[in-house]
Amino acid sequence: MAITNFADLLNESRLQPDAQRLLFVFTHAELPDNPTSEQRRNFEQGEGGVLTPALCVDKAPEELSDMAALVAESEETGIEWDIVFVGALSGRDGEAPSAEQAEAQLERMVESLKMGNVDAFLALDRGGDAVQIG
Repeated sequence: MAITNFADLLNESRLQPDAQRLLFVFTHAELPDNPTSEQRRNFEQGEGGVLTPALCVDKAPEELSDMAALVAESEETGIEWDIVFVGALSGRDGEAPSAEQAEAQLERMVESLKMGNVDAFLALDRGGDAVQIG
């Protein structure tokens, strides 16, 4: 199934045979260091820039209801974000992934995103729609 939005993600994660943890890395769009005039112009028009990790959290699918609730929860932190990247961690033998496993995977996600490797993750905008980063 092609996941095109947050609702699809939740539905698919709940259908998996093993318990899942969804991993979220919220990123904020910024101008790159020493931007060119074209980069600055594009950024001011809402395009381009670099996505910098700002906040991360892991959640069981059962802890989530919809994108609006996730956005509301993230706003309680006071940290602004533009795009959230999502990964999933699957448990084994009926056991959900541990907090330590989730934390380690989130750290790997953050490092991967810092290096510009976004293809392994689902990217969602604040409305919960999948976006193509490229």
